[in-house]
Amino acid sequence: MTSNGPCIVICLSALALYAQAFGAHAAGDSAEQRKRPAIKSNRWEEDWSVLADPKLRTEPLDQFKYIPLFVGDTDSYISFGMNLRERFESNDAPGFGIGAVGGDSYLLQRLQFHVDVHLLDTWQIFTQFEDVRAFGKETPTPADENQLDLRQAFLGYKHEFDSGTLLARVGRQEIGFDLQRFVSSRDGPNVRQAFDAVWAEWDATPWRFKGFVSQVVQYFDEGPFDDASSGNISFSALRFEHDVPNGGISGYYGFYHKESAAYLDASGDENRSGIDARYFGRSGPWDWDIEGMFQFGTVGSKGVVAWAVGSRFGYTFEDVAWEPRLGLQLDGASGDRHSGDDTVGTFNSLFANGSYFNLAGYTTYANLIHVKPSVTFKPTESATVMAAIGLQWRETMGDAIYAAPIHALAGTAGQGSNWTGYYTQLRLDYAINANLSAAAEYVHFGVGNTIRHAGGHDSDYFGGELKLAW
Repeated sequence: MTSNGPCIVICLSALALYAQAFGAHAAGDSAEQRKRPAIKSNRWEEDWSVLADPKLRTEPLDQFKYIPLFVGDTDSYISFGMNLRERFESNDAPGFGIGAVGGDSYLLQRLQFHVDVHLLDTWQIFTQFEDVRAFGKETPTPADENQLDLRQAFLGYKHEFDSGTLLARVGRQEIGFDLQRFVSSRDGPNVRQAFDAVWAEWDATPWRFKGFVSQVVQYFDEGPFDDASSGNISFSALRFEHDVPNGGISGYYGFYHKESAAYLDASGDENRSGIDARYFGRSGPWDWDIEGMFQFGTVGSKGVVAWAVGSRFGYTFEDVAWEPRLGLQLDGASGDRHSGDDTVGTFNSLFANGSYFNLAGYTTYANLIHVKPSVTFKPTESATVMAAIGLQWRETMGDAIYAAPIHALAGTAGQGSNWTGYYTQLRLDYAINANLSAAAEYVHFGVGNTIRHAGGHDSDYFGGELKLAW
C-alpha cells in the first residue's frame, strides 16, 4: 500500500470548508428549506426535483444538485453528489491476538461520487464511483481497500398503475433488508457490498413483493476498475412485506451458491437455501424487532441444517430528560454439533452488516448465543449516547468460536466451554448538520478461558469517524 497523505489533507479540508459553508445556512432554516430531501444511505433514492423551485436552492453547490434537462419538465434532471467517510481505528488484538496477530492503528477513507439521471419520472440512470483506502493498515483485506472503481451502475424503471407501482432495476446495485442482519450493503467495513442484479418490485400498499437474481461483486485491489462478479458466487431471493397495526411483517426465500466453499467439517460447492421471517413495530414507548432464518442445502457431499434468530426490544421514557431507552438484544446462531458426520450445522450469515453487534468485529452470527442489555440517551436533538454490555456463549462446543465475518478461531473447536466472554460498548453519534456527522465507539472484550487457552487475550477497539454527504 502506498502513502497518499495529500489526498487525506485535501478531503479533510474540503469536508471542513463545506461544513462551515453549510452551517451558515443551517442557522436560518425555514419551512421551505426543510422540504429538501434528506440524505439517504441509498443515494439513488433521493428526489432532488424539488429544487426546480429556485427559492429552495439555498445551499452551496445546489446548482449541481438539480440540472434540468428539458424546458418545462421538472422531472427530467441530472443530480451530482458525493460521500466521504474518514474513520480512525485502533485494535490492539484483531482475532483476540490468536496466531501472534499484533495490534494495529490506521485510517480508513471512503470517497464516493455519483451521477443520478432522471428521465420523465419513469427512467433513472444511476452511476457511482469510489476510491477506498486503508492508510497505515498492516494487512488490508478486500473489505478495507478498493482503488478507483465502479460502485453502482444501474438502469431503473418506475411506472404507477391504478393497483400499485412497478419498480425495476438492472445492473450493479446495493441490496439490504430490514436491520441488515443477513442481507446488507455492508456499511460497517470500509468497502460496501454490491450485486450485479436484476431486481423487480411491486408496491401495492399495504403489500409489497420483491425479487431479484444476482451475482455477488468481488472486490480486488490490484488496480483501478478490477472488481467483477461471476457465477462462482450468486444470491437470489423472493420477498414479501406487509404493513400491520403498529409495525410490519416480512419474509423471504433466498438461495446462495458459492463454489469451493470451506467449513471446518466440509468443503466443496455450497448450495444453501434460507427461509427468513421478521416482525417489527412500535407501540407507545415500546419498540421491537424479531427475525429468524432457517437454512438447508449442501456443502460438498454433506447436508446443511442451520438456523439463526435475532431480536431487539426497547422501552423509551419519552417524558424524561434525555429520553432514556432501555434495550435488550438477544441473538442466536447454530454451530456444527458433531464433527465428522454428514451434516453442516454452522450458520452462514451471508452478507451481514459488519456493525450489527459493534464495529470491533469480535462477534458474528455463527455458533453464537448473545445477550446484550443497553441504555441510550439523547442529551440533545443531535447527539445520541449508547452504553451496553454483551455476554457471549457458543451454541455448541463442537464448533469453533467465530469472529467477523465468519472466521473460525484456531484452537477453539471442541475445546474448553461454551462461555466465550463479555464485552462493554460505548458509542456516541452526533449530527453536526444535515450533511456532516461524527461518531466514536469504544469496545473492550474480556475473553473466556477457551480463547485464552487458544492463545488469545482481552482486546480493545476504538473507532472515530467523520461522514460528509453532499
